[in-house]
Parts: sequence; C-alpha cells; structure tokens
Amino acid sequence: MPLAGGLRALPLSGFKLGVTSDEIDDDPLVAAEFLRRYGLSWVEVRNIWGPYNTDQPVEKVRQAQAIFDQRGIRVSVLDTGFFKIALPPDTPEGRRIIEAQWKLLDAAMERATVFGTRKIRIFTFMLGPGEKPSARGYERIDELLREAARRARPGGFLLVVEDIGGGHVSNGAESAELLKRVKDDNVGLAWDPNNASESGEQPFPAGYRMLDPARIFHVHLRDFRHNAAGKVEWAAVGQGEFDNLGQIRALLKDGYKETFTLETHWRDPRGAMYSTETSLKGLLKVVDQL
Repeated sequence: MPLAGGLRALPLSGFKLGVTSDEIDDDPLVAAEFLRRYGLSWVEVRNIWGPYNTDQPVEKVRQAQAIFDQRGIRVSVLDTGFFKIALPPDTPEGRRIIEAQWKLLDAAMERATVFGTRKIRIFTFMLGPGEKPSARGYERIDELLREAARRARPGGFLLVVEDIGGGHVSNGAESAELLKRVKDDNVGLAWDPNNASESGEQPFPAGYRMLDPARIFHVHLRDFRHNAAGKVEWAAVGQGEFDNLGQIRALLKDGYKETFTLETHWRDPRGAMYSTETSLKGLLKVVDQL
C-alpha cells in the first residue's frame, strides 16, 4: 500500500486533502474504500452511481452519505452544474431557464444538507460559440449571483465559484474582478489554477496574486502541460508544468485553512482509478515537502 501512511506522517496535520469521488469511481463505496486506503478523509461529490448527485433521488444521496460516514469520510464540497449554461437573455424564455436553475439550487441545498457540507460548487455561465465577455453580460451575471447568494444565505450555504475554461470567469484575473463586484460574504472561489491556464494566464504566481485569499473557499489541484501546438492538456501530477508545491505553500502562508481536492482530469488508458491513483501519489510527494 504505497504512500498510504504518507499523509498521516505529515507535521501539517490540518491539511484537508480529498479527491473528486467519480474521478475514482462513480460508486461511492469504491471511492470511499480508495480514500481510506490512502489515509484521506475528505471527498468532493459530483456524480454518484452514474448521474450528477443533483439528479439522484435524495434517498440515493442518503445511501452515499451513509457509506462515507461509516468510513469516516467527510464531504468537502457538493458539486453542481448550477449556472454552467449559456447566459440566458432577460426574456420570458430566458426567465424560464433561470427558474429551472433556481430549482437546481434548491436540490443542491437539500443534498448538501444530507452530506453535511456548507459548500456548493457553482459556475458563472459559459460563453457561447464566438461570444465574448461584455460589461452588460457581467452586470447580469452579478445580479443573478447576488440573488443566488440571497437564496443560499438562510441555510448557511457557501457558493463556491469555479473558474473554468470557456466560462465568463475563467482565470484568476476574472475571478478577482467578479469578487470585487459581488461582495456577498457567502460567495467565494473554488480556485482552480490549472483551469486558469487554459485561458493563457500564468495561474501561479501571477493569477493567484490577484486574488483575495480570504475569498478562496476551496482549491482544486492537478497538473497540466502545453503540447506541441501550444494547447493546454492535463497531465499526471508531477509530470506537467504546474508548481503545485509553490501554490500550496503560498496558500498556507496566506492563512488558507480550507479544503483541497485532487481533480485529476488526466486520463490514462488504464482508467479513472489508475489515473487518479497515479496523480495522488504525485501529489502526496508534494505534500510531503510542505
């Protein structure tokens, strides 16, 4: 069981490292057993038994939570596809689309409660083909995000915005500007520096330096490299270009005490579990240097 005790041996006992569940396996039991094998006690939940958690009946969510709870695993973040759509126009049809998104948020809050987490991963709308960000678009996004924050506040939920390639908020610079405009204290970032690289940004140190560390609620870790055509592609941790050690050290120096998730995305032909295990071994080597 290589490296299985590596995390427990760390002097930094408060390092809250987990893995996105379905990047191991969409069966929560298989994912949970993997996490325990590596001494990890956190998981970020996206798909369970196939569908997105928000598309599963609440009873299935309770079954997944029982599996995690029995093995001492805590859910760090509930992943959703909330606002991971093109920005609808402010028309009757657009308002119907947004109404469906509010129902999705309601489903997410119900499932987050079952999983015992306050953090709900969301987005800030995707760009359509050929679409460019605009001041008018950001104004509408800000308005909708503030409304989402208002709806989430009574339950004590934190809306964790992930920067993503192809989105209106795709990197550190755009994330920083968003949070200057949207000041609600239950809105923060799922900082994904590797996603930020897809926009051409140098995510660390340049992109990270633009951010307010206090508004980072969660962090995704993996690795990337540029191929011969100069395009970003995912890599196993330790086999790419990203400075995971520097980024984690900077976060800790800035007082970050929240959760981290390995979200591999890199895929070896031998499958998701092999890919995640390979990246996890690389990441644990990084963590051992903290």
